[in-house]
Amino acid sequence: MAKNPDIIYLFDVDGTLTLPRKVIHDDMYQFMRQVQEKVTCGLVGGSDLKKIAEQMGGMDALMKFDYVFAENGLMAYKDGKLIGKESIQNHMGEEKLQQFINFSLRYMSDITLPVKRGTFIEFRNGLINVCPVGRSCSQEERDQFGEYDKEHHIREKFVKVLEAEFSDAGLVFSIGGQISFDVFPRGWDKTFCLSFLEKDFKTVHFFGDKTDKGGNDHEIYVDPRTVGHRVTSPEDTKAQLRELMGI
Repeated sequence: MAKNPDIIYLFDVDGTLTLPRKVIHDDMYQFMRQVQEKVTCGLVGGSDLKKIAEQMGGMDALMKFDYVFAENGLMAYKDGKLIGKESIQNHMGEEKLQQFINFSLRYMSDITLPVKRGTFIEFRNGLINVCPVGRSCSQEERDQFGEYDKEHHIREKFVKVLEAEFSDAGLVFSIGGQISFDVFPRGWDKTFCLSFLEKDFKTVHFFGDKTDKGGNDHEIYVDPRTVGHRVTSPEDTKAQLRELMGI
């Protein structure tokens, strides 16, 4: 059966197609290949292209999807070719950017956690990723911080301070995954990728797990241009797709 050219299925990565920061299971990847035989499929993630490729089993495996939107869509690919690129550095300017980074590092220096490792600020093309525990932490330390954060709300409190300090900067703060949160200009959440799709598709189905307010899937999940599907795990994604598509 030929693909319906008016419909695209768009998927978050972490918690939707993979477990957090894990590589996609082979059976899930093969299932997604079956889905793609019936409908156009795209991925949208907050991570950079390299990290998304690692989770999807390599760059070749990643680029088999019809659309790939890294960094919330600031790096956009169609059929493996770059079709769009935007930069937070150009948008904010170096002075404001450094003010934000310096303030965040000072704040994190006063937090006591079970452990601290390295890479607390990760500068990406379209966003700043802030990680109180440090992105070089091990998986065990990542899980440990995730549980500690659930109890002590480290990221939530941090975001509230930043929202107050930079209230005039037009920034949005999005908590996702286990250990960090993303910071980007208003409108540069995952809805940014829809600008590449709304002219070509009548219906955009989006599947994501962080759909509650404050989660990094919320804006695109509630956007009137999408049909939102809340999932709880890769297995739930698979189950919902089977029911939706009858496969």
